[in-house]
Amino acid sequence: MSVSSSSSSSSSSSSVVVFTCLLIICLITLHITMCVAKPKNTTRSPRQLSIDYYAKVCPQLEQLVGSVTSQQFKEEPVSGPATIRLFFHDCFVEGCDASILISSKPGSKMLAEKDAEDNRDLRGEGFETIRKAKALVESRCPGVVSCADILAIAARDYVHLAGGPYYQVKKGRWDGRRSMASSVASNIPRANSTVDQLLKLFSSKGLTLEDLVVLSGAHTMGFAHCDNFVSRLYDYHGTKQPDPAIDPRLLKELRMSCPHSGGNTDIVAPFDVTTPFLFDHAYYGNLASKLGLLASDQALFLDPRTKPLVQTLAKDKHNFFQAFAEAMEKMGSIGVKRGRKHGEKRKDCSMHIS
Repeated sequence: MSVSSSSSSSSSSSSVVVFTCLLIICLITLHITMCVAKPKNTTRSPRQLSIDYYAKVCPQLEQLVGSVTSQQFKEEPVSGPATIRLFFHDCFVEGCDASILISSKPGSKMLAEKDAEDNRDLRGEGFETIRKAKALVESRCPGVVSCADILAIAARDYVHLAGGPYYQVKKGRWDGRRSMASSVASNIPRANSTVDQLLKLFSSKGLTLEDLVVLSGAHTMGFAHCDNFVSRLYDYHGTKQPDPAIDPRLLKELRMSCPHSGGNTDIVAPFDVTTPFLFDHAYYGNLASKLGLLASDQALFLDPRTKPLVQTLAKDKHNFFQAFAEAMEKMGSIGVKRGRKHGEKRKDCSMHIS
């Protein structure tokens, strides 16, 4: 019995030793496999946009751009809405990559974005703001800051200078390598766009119904040429009658400035007839009073999907400011280019590096 017991115990001990060795071998093998496999499964994620992107290489960036925008705002107040609109038109075509700033090459049949029909009335003051800001930044931080980031910062500055919210701008965009006029028409909202068309376009950019209504609030500043709304004044949808959704007093005033035909093509009217140079929430109250300038503006109050939000924003400026800041950050992330493989850092915002 004693011999049998000893033998059994010895056999049991051997089994434990073998099992332990096998376990150790398995763990070592697993560890090696994981170590070897890890590099294969891990790809370096692209650097995300961040507030302090230039903290080390150009810490004074915001102050440099701010010195230009504040001066421009004093001398040419229209620079504000012009630059904000420039930012919208940039982000909606090819993403926020400063492709809107590129000049067409003389004699070339391939026009750049800024020369597309839908961009022809972008005001020069917006382009001039970015040109001046870029020149100043290059003198202090050469070859470091993208035109796309300068445009995003300048747009924010003007929102704030006109009385709107101040919000932090995340940076790290690179400038796009292409700019094509043919890309514009299908990516820019039109003056007579329906809410369905607007929602489809905004959705394609990753933006929501709320983003549409909130970002449309940028029309609390700025002006539009007569040809953007003249059909509402005389022949709405082929009826040979004015749009019934226009206040009669506004209709009378607009008709004085914008005849049915043969008028001065340089004449403009304010989007916000009550406070055209202030960034506030009056735009939404105007829509409720039938004072929207464009058909696409007034449609936001007429459509049951967007009307409740228009009414909410009309009552609360703080709510609008907070929502606008968030929507601008979201829009400012559309189609962002990162790294030398996908973008460039231009010294002259109007010209590609190569």
